Amino acid sequence: MARRAGAPAAYRDEFSFVSPLVKYLLFFFNMLFWVISMVLVAVGVYARLMKHAEAALACLAVDPAILLIVVGVLMFLLTFCGYIGSLRENICLLQTFSLCLTIVFLLQLAAGILGFVFSDKARGKVSEIINNAIVHYRDDLDLQNLIDFGQKEFSCCGGISYKDWSQNMYFNCSEDNPSRERCSVPYSCCLPVPDQVVINTMCGQGMQEVDYLEASKVIYTNGCIDKLVNWIHSNLFLLGGVALGLAIPQLVGILLSQILVNQIKDQIKLQLYNQQHQADPWY
Repeated sequence: MARRAGAPAAYRDEFSFVSPLVKYLLFFFNMLFWVISMVLVAVGVYARLMKHAEAALACLAVDPAILLIVVGVLMFLLTFCGYIGSLRENICLLQTFSLCLTIVFLLQLAAGILGFVFSDKARGKVSEIINNAIVHYRDDLDLQNLIDFGQKEFSCCGGISYKDWSQNMYFNCSEDNPSRERCSVPYSCCLPVPDQVVINTMCGQGMQEVDYLEASKVIYTNGCIDKLVNWIHSNLFLLGGVALGLAIPQLVGILLSQILVNQIKDQIKLQLYNQQHQADPWY
């Protein structure tokens, strides 16, 4: 249909398919997680530098500082694509952001399903990680604090039982072990004492040499693996809520980035159409 030459030009210049609401919502969404990623990296680097290098290398696979750094760097790169892509309306960066976020979401979903289906193998892997942590208990301060927190929180000791601490070279019960902690367990295995002002860090001395009933009067004798499994079974709704809380921001990011990509593509088509008809006096 033919239109007058004057008014539509202004309309074409002002109209845009790109919604400022979607654009800046995605922008601030990514900026928030971008800042969080930098905090994670900073905390991880600080924790890493505060350690002795040889101690950190001894237990690199389960080092919480390394985990924070890796997660922070990946989150930084991912949110950078969404942050700059939304600000500059860059389709390539936005699609990269959306694709990576989709992959992360699918990997988390697959891990949850596989963990549920192959629960026995997952239990074996958890047991392996706990045993490895026991071996390196004295080698890494962060790991030591994490184990102590877990044992006190779950009222447990060791992996399967308190005697698993014999795997650690300092707590080993062999006759040729010169350690003062020989046949002992960490203080976090000990039963709480009411109104205790000073923590007795030697309360687990020699506990591996006594039988189960005698040891149960002083320390937790049940292993942490069974306690952890029981806690998971009794807190499925809580874990489901946490999983949902992690999934919702990812799905929101994917949805907003795809909406913005489609809007940018429509805007590009409009601009090309306008350029093609600029010479048309009836347009």
